[in-house]
Amino acid sequence: MSTRVRRAVWHAVALAILVVLLYPVAWTIGASFKPSTDIVGSIELFPAEPTGANYARAAEGIAGVSVWTFFRNSVVLAGLAVLGTVASSAMAGYAFARLRFRGRGLMFTMMIGTLLLPFHVMIIPQYIIFQRAGLIDTFVPLLIGKFLATEAFFVFLIVQFMRTLPKELDEAATIDGCGHLRLFWNVILPLSRPALITVSIFTFIWTWNDFLGPLLYLNSPENYPLPIALQAFIDQTTTSDYGAMIAMSLLALVPVLLFFLAFQRYLVEGVATSGVKG
Repeated sequence: MSTRVRRAVWHAVALAILVVLLYPVAWTIGASFKPSTDIVGSIELFPAEPTGANYARAAEGIAGVSVWTFFRNSVVLAGLAVLGTVASSAMAGYAFARLRFRGRGLMFTMMIGTLLLPFHVMIIPQYIIFQRAGLIDTFVPLLIGKFLATEAFFVFLIVQFMRTLPKELDEAATIDGCGHLRLFWNVILPLSRPALITVSIFTFIWTWNDFLGPLLYLNSPENYPLPIALQAFIDQTTTSDYGAMIAMSLLALVPVLLFFLAFQRYLVEGVATSGVKG
């Protein structure tokens, strides 16, 4: 088989896989412009007579709460989660990667060990703690762990990246009179930008799409983020409003897509360089 034929076969297979992967996206876009009664029964990819009624109903919100309230709650949760995770993980990563202190290896091993602990094991004890503290139906249970470096995967990612930075930087900065705070802020942190942006992307997407956490701790509709609001379109009446739910789903994808496109060029660099050195 000639090189030209192999390339043609390869591109044909790649295009076929691309069509399969993009079909659900195309169907969702088309369904958002269909009447709700045609979404389940119709097999057409795009409607013969598009309608924007689904987006109008999605914009109205649920239970008297505007859709923009749900967007605001999701933005606040995702933004504070990114801020807390990046700040706490960077400081913990710097301590494990650049400092020498008693018990560092044991503490690092214990931190990595928490990755093996299922989240579901901690649901009941955490809920009891927050309930007795009077923090149910607030954002605190969803955010407090982000500011305490409880995301072991992100700490590990930053540690591995910081270990690739030359030790000579620390020595030169120390000779120039830098303490640990200035060394961390002025030298290590700027050089760790790819890893920090990688952490930001994953944290933003995971928090934006989180359903279980808000379902457990939030009771008031005015505090709901978008994932809970999407679920509320089902069974809010005797007939589920699939059209409005799909329309809001597409609207909810826009911030995630924009955030990813803005920083995706750092993603591969951050993940790739974080595993170079053990």
